[in-house]
Amino acid sequence: MKFKIITLGCKVNAYESEYMLEELLRNSYIYDAENPDIIIINTCSVTNTADTKSLKIVRREKRKYPNSILVVVGCSVQNNLEKYKDLNIDILLGNKNKSQIIPLITKYLEDKEKYVYYTQERDLPFENMRIAKFTTHTRAFLKIQDGCNNFCSYCIIPYLRGSIRSKDFLEAIDEVKTLVKNGHKEIVLTGIHTGSYNNSGHDLSDLIEALSLIDGLERIRISSIEITELNAKFLKLLKNNSKIANHLHIPLQSGSDTVLKKMNRKYDKAYFENKIKEIRSIRPDISITTDCIVGHPYESEECFLEYVEFCKKINFSKLHVFPYSPRTGTASSLMPPVKSEVKKERTNILLSLSKSLEENYYQKFIGKTLDILTEEYSDNYTIGTTSNYIKVYLEGEYKLNKLYSCVIDKVVNGISYAHIVGCLN
Repeated sequence: MKFKIITLGCKVNAYESEYMLEELLRNSYIYDAENPDIIIINTCSVTNTADTKSLKIVRREKRKYPNSILVVVGCSVQNNLEKYKDLNIDILLGNKNKSQIIPLITKYLEDKEKYVYYTQERDLPFENMRIAKFTTHTRAFLKIQDGCNNFCSYCIIPYLRGSIRSKDFLEAIDEVKTLVKNGHKEIVLTGIHTGSYNNSGHDLSDLIEALSLIDGLERIRISSIEITELNAKFLKLLKNNSKIANHLHIPLQSGSDTVLKKMNRKYDKAYFENKIKEIRSIRPDISITTDCIVGHPYESEECFLEYVEFCKKINFSKLHVFPYSPRTGTASSLMPPVKSEVKKERTNILLSLSKSLEENYYQKFIGKTLDILTEEYSDNYTIGTTSNYIKVYLEGEYKLNKLYSCVIDKVVNGISYAHIVGCLN
């Protein structure tokens, strides 16, 4: 039978979808996005927009392929079960039992009975999955953690993903060995709250240190980490371990202490700034990107202006900007909203600032030599990513999934162009 998978949302979803893809291929299913007998949609619910998009895609696929088996899983299902039940879906899962995709499809093919599985338990075991090779990315994602205990006032995810839990330490190492053996040179460690990793007395720093000993693994990247988890042990590792990518994504969410408190974040501006100074004292050229929520309740004009100035002061290399989206059931949804037109205006201001910060960061590397991992070829350019997460364009066609040493020649409209000076592997 033929199948396709549609993935929305985060890197955790991407990992879980890759697992389902690999399992189906291993069991003699054939990937065919044009004529699928089975459609799997892995949904997202981080914002209202994500929920709307997930539901829209489910309805679209149902109309387009009325005779196909429809499997819908993930956060949006967990958050909107009744809406999805009304769509007459064949297999419906929340955030548990995605690893059982083959038995579930097999059972449905046998008895044609619709299946719905949903649990509101928070204390769940880590649902172990294992991938041998990422087919959709040159960089392989490794899901090492699930769940969140932070309960930021605006966030629905702790209610949908359950409590924090982590992948077995030795299994994580063994999976990376397999991924490297199958050609991956960069691993991206990902989770819902990645920095909370803890298994058998081993924390994230211990895991990174163990992975860095694997021959052939050139880079270890962390998808996202909270400022409060950048402890002395991690910073020492950052200083001494060259395999850790020269890039950290550290969510800020607001640059106002008033709003940070309302968000139930675990730091203030002073703590954030001092920690960034520590990081840059270790790695002066590191890329630090962040998430910014705009228009959270209680974000006054004064708070927003303070926010903008703080982003300039920290001098991020990029801002990922998200207009605040009220999520029913969270504390923030009961707070007085910011007008939508004000939110839109502030979003545009931060997006403009992000473009400027990104351009300034890229300009710093003109004439400098950086390592690039080649990932794709398009329109006579080989495109790759540096350790500090700069996307670089090389004129001509070069081998993919290779590490090259290159010199940045110019930056045009936010794109860095370079030429190769050597091959590193």
